[in-house]
Formats: sequence, C-alpha cells, structure tokens
Amino acid sequence: MSSLEQIKKIREQTGAGIVDVKKALTESEGDEAVAIEILRKKGGDKAVKKSDRSAGEGVIGTYVHSNQKIGAMVKVMCETDFVARNEDFQALVSDLAMHITAANPTCLIPENVDAQIVEKEREIWTAQLAEEGKSADITQKILEGKEKKFREESALMTQPFVKDPDKTVQDLLNEAVIKIGEKIEITDFVRYSL
Repeated sequence: MSSLEQIKKIREQTGAGIVDVKKALTESEGDEAVAIEILRKKGGDKAVKKSDRSAGEGVIGTYVHSNQKIGAMVKVMCETDFVARNEDFQALVSDLAMHITAANPTCLIPENVDAQIVEKEREIWTAQLAEEGKSADITQKILEGKEKKFREESALMTQPFVKDPDKTVQDLLNEAVIKIGEKIEITDFVRYSL
C-alpha cells in the first residue's frame, strides 16, 4: 500500500504521473528505490519516443566559476517557448553549463572524440602494456576497454553528472524530458578558461 508521502516524494524525484508512481510502488511492493528504478526504465522509453520531435526553441545557459577564470556556455533546445521559460528547464540548462565548466568535455558524444587524440592515447597505453609484458590478445582487449572508457569520459552525454555521479548527463536529460514533457537536446557548448 503506497502512502501519499511516498507518491509525492517519488513524483518530485522522477516527474512521473501519479498513476505511474502508484503502479511502480505496487509492482515494487512499496520499495521506493525499486519503484524509482522501474519508473526510470519506463521513462527511458518515453524519452526515446519524444526524440523524433522537432526542437525549435531553447536558451543559451552560462556559468562562470567564482574565481572568474573558468566558465561555459551551452545551447539547449526544446519544442516550445513556454518550456524554454520554465523554471525546471532553466535550472537544467544552468546545471549543464556548470557541469561543462567542471568536467571539461571535448565533444557531445563518444563517437565524436578526436581520432588523433584517441590514437595518441592508444600509443601510450600500448607502450604501458608492452612494459607489463601482456600478450597480444589481452593487449587488444585492454586497449578496446581503455578507448571506450576514454571516449565516454571525454564526451558530455556519457560523463557522470557532477552533481550526481550515479547518473550520466544523458540520464539527466532523459529525466528532464519525462518531467517536462518535451524533446530536449544539447546542440552546442563551449568552455573557456584563463
């Protein structure tokens, strides 16, 4: 049996509707953590369904660190100007600008990491593994793992979100899509430092 407090708490965390929260709590036998996980899994589907829509509105968010020596700008698009003015959307954009300032991504998605940078890293990793005397098969598997991790750490969408490292920036965006109810996408960003 779900309490009103549980429903309210989970709605605030996930942005899911009351009916969905009740179903998730019933399915999880009242376990809030499991209910949130159920909603997040279902929410991923909702976010994917909205990804085909057109995002023609949006805002440019900025963040400058207190030392005035580092900052970022991010362009985040949504479907309507109503959402662009929404407090939750504005907060998301500010969080993204702050994250970019702190985490220094080099591109949006892992596939876009500069091939020359990846190749230089692979040379370093190969030399390190040769020092350790690893076999060719093991070296290749390790290199593939290191490259995947390097790409994910370099790309904004796959970085752990600085305010909640248990979720990626993509997870954060998916949650915002579910809560706000529109397609949201990051189209461009830039980071400055002295």
